[in-house]
Amino acid sequence: MDRPEMAALDLFGRRWTLRIIWELGNEPLGFRLLQRRCDCMSSSVLRQRLTELQEARLAEVLCNGNYTLTPLGHDDREALRPVIEWSRGRAAELADTPPTASEATASATGSDSGPRARHLKFSARNHRTGDHGA
Repeated sequence: MDRPEMAALDLFGRRWTLRIIWELGNEPLGFRLLQRRCDCMSSSVLRQRLTELQEARLAEVLCNGNYTLTPLGHDDREALRPVIEWSRGRAAELADTPPTASEATASATGSDSGPRARHLKFSARNHRTGDHGA
């Protein structure tokens, strides 16, 4: 039995894939600029992800060497919009919720690295930078 949803989740679940899709959704980008916009990810990983996105027909290389999303890639990016909205609401909810006892202990001892702390740090950083990517 063919499982297209599993193939999509596998592709979108790979590190950096959603970030690349988000960045390419705004405008075509050259390799180096895309790499900088993706927090200077390694060039080998970026090349691998771009190859995977091209094989999935979500991205393509323009004649000037820039990368862009295909119409299918733009459709997928738009389909992810509800997940983006959900994550914004979730981040706001977590920011308004008092920390659990274990989170408070971790914060007091300086080991503030639990999932909620990481999520809040990620959300705060993205809010400051305006990066609300998928």
